[in-house]
Amino acid sequence: GTKIAFTSDRAGGDNIWLMASDGTQPTQLTKETFRLLNAPEWSPDGRYIVARKHFTSRRSLGAGELWLYDTTGGKGLRLTNSASKQKDTGEPVFSTDGTGVYFSLDASPGANFEYNKDPNPGIYQIRRLDLQSGEIKTVTGGAGGSVRPTPSPDGKTLAFVKRIRE
Repeated sequence: GTKIAFTSDRAGGDNIWLMASDGTQPTQLTKETFRLLNAPEWSPDGRYIVARKHFTSRRSLGAGELWLYDTTGGKGLRLTNSASKQKDTGEPVFSTDGTGVYFSLDASPGANFEYNKDPNPGIYQIRRLDLQSGEIKTVTGGAGGSVRPTPSPDGKTLAFVKRIRE
């Protein structure tokens, strides 16, 4: 509770910054000059930040990868690869015990993003990356899809947004 992680373009492109909870001492954590970073989330022990690194191609929204950053500095560690140049990965959040990262993924068929796709059969899934083994498992998806994973404080349940027809 002593620091805040946020996205700022004050040094050019969108990067992750840290500051004291009173708004003082802004410090640039990432130093991207081309890729954009957003959605920073703290590890439970406060040592790391997971964030979405944005990659653009022909689609303005682009695709994403998850990257891990030590709060003391460094270049970061890629946790996931882009599914394609247009399919999105985002909304990372650590599991309560810090052993994994939940995230949303456009798991619809094909390599290209499609506007006006029927969301009822499901576009996004929530997946979990095990930080020890590197294994990624689908947690939920299917009809209505699922986004914005939010673990409960005790780590026993996961809240998420799902579209329900009508």
